[in-house]
Amino acid sequence: MASSHDADTEGITRRKSLTALAGAGALALAGCTETEGSDGSDGGSDGSDGSDGSSDGSDSLSGSINIAGSSTVFPLMSAVAEDFSADHADVSIDISSTGSGGGFANFFCVGETDFNNASRPIKEEEQQLCSDNGVEYVELIAATDALTVVVNPDADWIDSLTVEELATIWEEDAVETWDQVRDEFPNEEIERFGAADTSGTYDYFIESVLEDRGHTDDYQATEQDNQIATGVAGSEYAIGYFGFAYYFQNPDQLKALGIDDGNGPVEPSLETASSGEYTPLSRPLFTYPSIESLGEEHVAEFARYFVEQTTNEDLVAGDVGYVPATEETQEEQMGILEDAIEQAQG
Repeated sequence: MASSHDADTEGITRRKSLTALAGAGALALAGCTETEGSDGSDGGSDGSDGSDGSSDGSDSLSGSINIAGSSTVFPLMSAVAEDFSADHADVSIDISSTGSGGGFANFFCVGETDFNNASRPIKEEEQQLCSDNGVEYVELIAATDALTVVVNPDADWIDSLTVEELATIWEEDAVETWDQVRDEFPNEEIERFGAADTSGTYDYFIESVLEDRGHTDDYQATEQDNQIATGVAGSEYAIGYFGFAYYFQNPDQLKALGIDDGNGPVEPSLETASSGEYTPLSRPLFTYPSIESLGEEHVAEFARYFVEQTTNEDLVAGDVGYVPATEETQEEQMGILEDAIEQAQG
């Protein structure tokens, strides 16, 4: 495997780097920027291990890779791209955090990017848009996320919410004060921070929590998840939701709530997401490479490397904060990818 992060200080550096990148919402990596991506401390260590995941002749790889889509998948894709770039100096990788839907509609399905990251499966209308533009793709599972609901760490009056209480806060005709959610909560106005409607996280939250109740417009919407973290950290009566990685990277700034789906509150964690206990907010994450793009060897090699890294516990869980894929899932995904590469290059 390509990335082995054994030193605690290295993991901390990578985690801080990912937090900063999440705030920027865009990442460009090339051979000349490998130390830039890791603040000058990770590049050599990652590079010494990275060649294991590459096929013969990878030193000759060159070209550009353009990736858009999910802000939730962004830190994972960024970490993998950083390690890949350390070993392939002539491959430049540009990653933008546009939201799953924004990526499909504005970039991927109109043929402008090579990959689209997504925190939910591609929708029927997006499939049609891709088809209309002659864009073929393959769906690959990247990891498992525990979509996390957070409040300010000073909010000592709340530790958990039921799914129904959560829905009353975020539905179209949402409650306005905390005591309307639960009598013992304070009579203070709820300040909401959440995903924009171009986000797969927004779509998944509606599907799993709100269903046909709609989503309130009375909130601060953004595609940059660390802006949600900053907003919640700045207000005692705030609430927000985003992918677990952003809580994992900011555990002292935020308080994660347990979610009660009928069997008592369950806190989000790698363990509860992996076991299936954290319902209904555990979800798979995806990336979608274009089959045409896989016809280029540098894109195919990067896609292989990404799938290889999905079982890398140090990177996926330790550095980013998601549940790695199982060996069985990785094997299945690699088979799907190799079939697509053969289609593209055959």
